[in-house]
Amino acid sequence: MHKFGVVFPGQGSQKQGMLIELADARPIIADTFREASGVLGFDLLAVVRDNPDGRLDETQITQPALLTASVALWRLWLEEKGPLPELLAGHSLGEYSALVCAGVIGFEQAVDAVHKRGNYMQDAVPAGTGAMAAIIGLEDDVIAKICADAGQGDEIVSPANFNAPGQTVIAGSAAAVERAVTALKEAGAKRALPLNVSVPSHCSLMREAADRLGQDLAKLTFKRPEIPVVQNINGHVSKDPDTIRENLLKQLYMPVQWVDSIGCMRDFGIGKVVECGPGKVLSGLIRRIERNMDCYTIEDGDSLAGAREAIQQG
Repeated sequence: MHKFGVVFPGQGSQKQGMLIELADARPIIADTFREASGVLGFDLLAVVRDNPDGRLDETQITQPALLTASVALWRLWLEEKGPLPELLAGHSLGEYSALVCAGVIGFEQAVDAVHKRGNYMQDAVPAGTGAMAAIIGLEDDVIAKICADAGQGDEIVSPANFNAPGQTVIAGSAAAVERAVTALKEAGAKRALPLNVSVPSHCSLMREAADRLGQDLAKLTFKRPEIPVVQNINGHVSKDPDTIRENLLKQLYMPVQWVDSIGCMRDFGIGKVVECGPGKVLSGLIRRIERNMDCYTIEDGDSLAGAREAIQQG
């Protein structure tokens, strides 16, 4: 069997009804959502099923919902005798899913932490004052320079996600992002698309949120990972619990180095990757980064069975 890794999606992969049919069929899925609901104080599966008032897209709900969906699918993978991967990684919020599945932090503690993380992020930047945009078709250094030039006083903008070659997300103050988008189009960007997000993640506007979250994470026990985890801020694996905790905090205000993270997987000898969670966003990015990596998704019973068979066949 070839070496394989598992990756966990971040915000944007949530969708109403995710895992509902599976939760009806497999108790481990419903039990995982029930566990999360006990921490949150409301029925998380009902929110996923019905999405009242669009609550699923509110970051403080999105984050625990995606974490719970990913961990539930991981538990089902293990219950179905899926093999253990050599390496884990998660994109942004997905890093919390990876750390839970690696045994670094407990599931209930992580649910509480990401719920608070969402609230802190929303509090740090009032609605409408922050923005993010996806930039297609420009070099990273060009984007970084234009962002630096677009900042004025307290209005900042900077690269937030290095998602794939030629695909970078920028984040910051709404006015600065708007100026940067205009300049990036003039510089030859194929597309510069505003993203439908409520907070500008992975930029310096999130330092206040990181300070508040740091007080919570300091109270949690971080253990050495049972499976190595590639961390977002540097694309490296760390085994030291304190370093992992520190990197997890920095991730709030530093860019996600997803290209480097997948490069780390390649250097580990990973040839196959399973995306554990709703959607196929990460599989699409990985194919752009490493064309020779085979990607599989698991978001329901059929896709899980197909992925397990492909991994076990080698």
